[in-house]
Amino acid sequence: MLSYWEKESFVNYDHIIIGSGIVGLSTAISIKEKKPDAEILVLERGILPTGASTKNAGFACFGSLTELLEDIKVLGETDTLALVNERWEGLKKLRGRVGDDNMDYLSYGGYELMRDAELPYLKAIDQVNEMLLPLFKQPVFSIDDQKIKSFGFNSDEIKSIVVNPFEGQIHTGKMMKSLLALAYKLNIKVLTGTEVLSFEDDGTEVSVIAKNMVTNSDITFKANKVAVCTNAFTNKLVPDIDINPGRGIVLVTKPLSKLPFQGVFHIDKGYYYFRNEGSRVIFGGGRNIDFEGETTTKFEINERIIAELKKQLKDVILPSTPFEVDHTWAGIMAFGANKQPIYKKHSANVHLGVRLGGMGVAIGSRMGEKLSEKML
Repeated sequence: MLSYWEKESFVNYDHIIIGSGIVGLSTAISIKEKKPDAEILVLERGILPTGASTKNAGFACFGSLTELLEDIKVLGETDTLALVNERWEGLKKLRGRVGDDNMDYLSYGGYELMRDAELPYLKAIDQVNEMLLPLFKQPVFSIDDQKIKSFGFNSDEIKSIVVNPFEGQIHTGKMMKSLLALAYKLNIKVLTGTEVLSFEDDGTEVSVIAKNMVTNSDITFKANKVAVCTNAFTNKLVPDIDINPGRGIVLVTKPLSKLPFQGVFHIDKGYYYFRNEGSRVIFGGGRNIDFEGETTTKFEINERIIAELKKQLKDVILPSTPFEVDHTWAGIMAFGANKQPIYKKHSANVHLGVRLGGMGVAIGSRMGEKLSEKML
């Protein structure tokens, strides 16, 4: 039951965004930048953004050598280049909007650790560099095997290192707080703890039905346009869409007395990834050892994967440095038949911006910008 005042002031909007992650907030902010008088509501079912936006490892990257070569197999060079362009433009948009200092952006570079199984990929460095030349105007990938020793990695396991000077890292929490602060500054209303149950587009306006946790009843919001930015959880609102959730397990060590490397690192076609966070190591991935178990939206820790992450830290990444794990967590990403995001019109007044393929930090701001153009 709503009061007269609530019906007058709280339920009708020009635009409603479902999901307050990177894509959702970027969409709302982009609309406000183009149309300052727009009334915008962002609905978030969690107290914090629920999927991966506040739970990722803080990589500002666009794809390692092996990842891009795997994408080329599926998409071809033209579509892979277009995908990298979206990621790169998204990173530039994010940095310009938030500011490097406000999210601790650090350009230490990116590295890919190559084991015996990945060495054949090195033959294609020139091919990938040539593909990327229109975007970066210089070679992106090069080999520097001397860093195996200087970074302290196990040389019995790591046979080569590919360097990418264009990658960086961010503090995910500061990035999301900055986006939220900008949304508030622009008078964008954000309601957390508000789970959207369904929506209905009658061709003129969209009714968005959410759950009122206090009264245990439904509340209906109305808007001229709606954007669905719920990534891995989209199937609950839009059935039969090509989205599979992919859980990412992450750990962070306690501060180390000496850490011999800085930067963001990829292993095994991107299925493992680690970086420094000050003198700590953040290490995540491993879903490829249990695809079935990790195709889930449950926020739980897979002990088999945590054990493997600890083993690789001890045997490969920090073989000469004692460490203790300080904390573990899980985030939920979204994948499909390929790495291309789903960006389309769902109905007359509803647009989708979902399935970011584990690249939400990179592509999220760009997707929000494109969604705002469609909604306006």
